[in-house]
Amino acid sequence: MVSDITPLPLQPQDDDGLVFAEPWQAHAFALTVELSHRGLFSWGEWTEIFSHQIKVAQTVGDPDLGDTYYDHWARALEKIIESKGGINSDVVDERTDAWRRAYLSTPHGQPINLSAGLD
Repeated sequence: MVSDITPLPLQPQDDDGLVFAEPWQAHAFALTVELSHRGLFSWGEWTEIFSHQIKVAQTVGDPDLGDTYYDHWARALEKIIESKGGINSDVVDERTDAWRRAYLSTPHGQPINLSAGLD
């Protein structure tokens, strides 16, 4: 995938351009590596859950064009953390809703304040 984003210095690239299309993708990748290094899960466990997540997505119609790769990565990361007792899906759903309320109540061009989305 060729990107039209101007890379920052030291931003990972391969022959096709930037490795991460958005900063959150790099964060999700780094978090996964760090949690594995800290022993929350093995890399084998990670690849099994991530592979399963991709297969589930393909079963429900993901065309596997590469643009959803890190969406699957994030879902797999949520699942493995939840399976290890680190967080549960209700907490993830609540935080997602809080972020949504916060950004919808934030004027354009202003920083998002998460407390604006908390009840």
